[in-house]
Amino acid sequence: MSKKRNSKSFEIALSAISCALAIIFLLLGTLSGILLATGYIMAQICLMLPLSRGFYVGDVLAYIGTCILTVLLGAMGQAWLLVPFAMFFGLHPLLNALQLRFNVNRWIAYIVKAAWFDFSLWVMYVLVFGSSIGDPDIEIYRIINDYILLIIFVGGTVVFLAYDYIMFKFQLIVNTLVYRIKK
Repeated sequence: MSKKRNSKSFEIALSAISCALAIIFLLLGTLSGILLATGYIMAQICLMLPLSRGFYVGDVLAYIGTCILTVLLGAMGQAWLLVPFAMFFGLHPLLNALQLRFNVNRWIAYIVKAAWFDFSLWVMYVLVFGSSIGDPDIEIYRIINDYILLIIFVGGTVVFLAYDYIMFKFQLIVNTLVYRIKK
């Protein structure tokens, strides 16, 4: 019985630490502006903590808490900056863990996750740039805006291949670190 209680308390503690660290990184990213992408990735790595021990419910609660508390603690006026994290980056570690748990074919999972990533990029393009990058009278911006879906689809899919691989490697590093802490 004490082992199960220890497991639940460890799950709560690990999820709370994960949530707190993710909030800090997201707040730093949204408040600085220049570190926004770094904040997304670091918060995503923080949300890998509960998953390292198979605490899926703890990870979902840490994700929800991170999204809500980041807005309440300082990103209220810039909540739209958290859309990519809420749509993709915060859920990506959970999807990777579920992919491994249920032994989903990595190429099928890659296609689904790449389409999800591309859709998130498109939503961010619409939110940030209002469906138009730069001055439409300048030739290069007109070309970018005309072919943005192709750019997002091809570029996003290629970039996502490397990104997904790197995030799997980070999960292994986090798993090792949490194992050493628990030991």
